[in-house]
Amino acid sequence: MADSRLIVFQHFDLPPFRPLPLWRGGDLQTLRNWLKPPKETLDDWPGTELILDCRDGSGDRLSAKLHQPEEGGHRPLILLVHGLSGSEDSFYVRVSAAHLLRAGYPVLRLNLRGAGPGRRLARANYHAGRSADIAACLAGLDEGLKRHGVVAVGYSLGGNVLLKYLGEAGAHAEVMAGISVSAPIDLKAAQARLGTHRNRLYHAHLLANLRDETGPAARRIRSIREYDARIVAPANGFASADDYYARSSANRFLMGIRRPTLVIHAGDDPWIPAMCYAEVKWGANPDLMLKLPVSGGHVGFHGQGLDRPWYDLAILRFLDRLV
Repeated sequence: MADSRLIVFQHFDLPPFRPLPLWRGGDLQTLRNWLKPPKETLDDWPGTELILDCRDGSGDRLSAKLHQPEEGGHRPLILLVHGLSGSEDSFYVRVSAAHLLRAGYPVLRLNLRGAGPGRRLARANYHAGRSADIAACLAGLDEGLKRHGVVAVGYSLGGNVLLKYLGEAGAHAEVMAGISVSAPIDLKAAQARLGTHRNRLYHAHLLANLRDETGPAARRIRSIREYDARIVAPANGFASADDYYARSSANRFLMGIRRPTLVIHAGDDPWIPAMCYAEVKWGANPDLMLKLPVSGGHVGFHGQGLDRPWYDLAILRFLDRLV
């Protein structure tokens, strides 16, 4: 893996991120996704639903949508993993999928357990530490889909799940490489930031989505921390919300990663403090590369002269180094 790491990271460069003039700052970069939603569709690449066993004896299954490019080639399958209250249909997943398919990559849009179309297939729900479901997805894929390798991309909560999986699996990870975008690698710090008064509108939006996902059991819950304490922790064997955060945060697992992994975050992400990233000794693991622009918001990165988010440019350049 040392050789492949050198090939991937040597001379890997990106143009600096320059935010769109009217969308400067972390909040505007984040909110642009809702105020000016992308118009990408996947109509040119019809999807096929795959059903995958969670492999934990629960009987739960995962739903994923597979798309093939117009011309098949020898490119790896790209696994896309959504964030909190998201699904295969999240805007950032659709936008990345479209750009990757145009570039000739097959794409699998995974719904984490109980999310999106997978809600009908599972009694349990995903959470930030359920990395076993990434492993189950990879193990359940047809060998033909994996013949040219797999590269996994996780956004926000999905990025934390992916990084945790990579750190746990180490050299046995069933992917060639990984990429995370705006991952809350310190869950307690991210929850505390989201719970502040300045983030009350973001918090209310996410909490409303979580209530919709969970149903009546979450109707009277008033904060994400309370949701984690009353719903996530007891359902998944955690002693408390703090226990859930401590055992599930990806920062504990980063030094175990043994696949080339690109980590992207913005210094002005309004949801996740950049300090979480500053505290990591990135140079201690040569399989990690951090890109931390000053600006970009949360899964934003809307830049000058780009027809796609800056992180999608980074993903494609990273893939070019792999293949």
